Amino acid sequence: MESRLPERPGQCSSGSTPGKAGGGQDRNDKDTDEIEMQPPVTKKAKTESTSMPSTSASTSTSSDGTTAEIKPPASSPASGVSSPLFYLTKVRGIPDYYNNPNMATGIKDILSPSMGELVASAQFNYMFDIPWLMQQYPESKRNMPLLIVHGEQREGLIRLKTEAKPFPNIKLFQAKLEIMFGTHHSKMMLIAYKEGMRVVIHTANLIAKDWDQKTQGVWISPVFHQLTSAAASQTSAEGTGFKQDLLDYLQAYGGTALNEWKQRLKEHDLSSARVRLIASVPGAHTGANMHKWGHLKLRKVLLQHGPPSSSVDEHWPVVGQFSSIGSLGPSSQQWLSSEWLLSLSTNGRKEAGAAVTMRKYPNLQLVFPTVENVRNSLEGYMAGGSIPYALKTAQKQPYLNDYLCHWKADSTGRSRAAPHIKTYMRVSPDCSKLAWFLVTSANLSKAAWGALEKKGTQLKIRSYEIGVLYLPSDQETPGSSFAVKSALSGESTEPQILAPFDIPLTGYAKEDKPWIWDAKYFKPDSKGNMWTP
Repeated sequence: MESRLPERPGQCSSGSTPGKAGGGQDRNDKDTDEIEMQPPVTKKAKTESTSMPSTSASTSTSSDGTTAEIKPPASSPASGVSSPLFYLTKVRGIPDYYNNPNMATGIKDILSPSMGELVASAQFNYMFDIPWLMQQYPESKRNMPLLIVHGEQREGLIRLKTEAKPFPNIKLFQAKLEIMFGTHHSKMMLIAYKEGMRVVIHTANLIAKDWDQKTQGVWISPVFHQLTSAAASQTSAEGTGFKQDLLDYLQAYGGTALNEWKQRLKEHDLSSARVRLIASVPGAHTGANMHKWGHLKLRKVLLQHGPPSSSVDEHWPVVGQFSSIGSLGPSSQQWLSSEWLLSLSTNGRKEAGAAVTMRKYPNLQLVFPTVENVRNSLEGYMAGGSIPYALKTAQKQPYLNDYLCHWKADSTGRSRAAPHIKTYMRVSPDCSKLAWFLVTSANLSKAAWGALEKKGTQLKIRSYEIGVLYLPSDQETPGSSFAVKSALSGESTEPQILAPFDIPLTGYAKEDKPWIWDAKYFKPDSKGNMWTP
């Protein structure tokens, strides 16, 4: 495989164009992930003379800090010919139009009786506020069995047990984390109803602030109905393989706490899931297991089922969008623009057993908030507490800035709703189509996606992650691509995917800097505060 930097045709962006990557010096950089948690200890100083947009204003902020009012169109949002069941979460402080049920949902909506007669649920997540979570369930369902799957240890585990103690219906299950710097970062709900079950995969922690003024993504499955006893005894390979992949993921936790949910899955028909599961579990994966997890799983699925190179070539950029950045190595060739980009730029091959052949890399564009994006957000600098990118890490990988693009989401009314969502996609040169779309808990890190070791014979993954991949060929009305949908879209003859942010992208200008959560910022934010960790 060539070690050169990717070519950059098909920018699909406005503003500055990413340039050649530089390189750092420290080759002993650890493969660590930036961990989302409470922000560094800070002092917030109120500034009396500053006038900034209020949190209820519906405005868009440009790179120079100026704001403009967003006026939603008078017409109703288009539903498209097919709903792939991807939603954003509702955001307080933006026009109601952008929180309409065709594009946005909330946690109470997901747990609502209108979704089914809930009898039990399991919540997989990184951060929990159990008293708050219980308030999100319908009052009549707050005594139903609830399994909390978490990765808390030491003081965090004590806190979680204390919060769960008043609720005898709650059971806690601690995911094993045996590799240093690993986290239980997956965000999933399993919901059992009298009439079936549902799977929800999303990007939000189970804490109030994650469902308030942030941009998050949600996949909600159809109701999966129970199989007949004869059908349940057979292993089904139909559809997208979602059922078996989810069973394999649950099996990776070990223990017996998930046995009840694994049995439920076996007894239900999941063939109506029109997505493919892309998950990560901790371990040094070898042999066939290498391709079950992380970026190699995505590579395998795209190779077997993705659009062919005859329709998606190197002029279709790969776009990644995330809310945290880990240590990626001293140069882009070490991981980012080599093994990881190769996986995301893989095309479908119709020939059985065809080998992956090297070709020109597509352009890579990475969406990550600038300091100004965070400063002008609805939450102000406090939003940056959920966007961890450490100064020490950033200084070791300055080449990354050459790939970065603004967070800008005027089309969904969310330019000021700081992103906690993570999405990855392949975009057409004219920015009107997507070859595929992935929403996941995985940020930009080797800990989440995995890194090849031992001359490519082992994939090392540190964390649990989970996401769903949308392919046009898997939809009810199959196609060769998705039409890019926004709140402003009209009808389409193709399946549509809601774009969480504006396409084409806006590259960083010379004066733009990525948000660094442990740096000091004295320019007042949208609430008149400074950020002084």
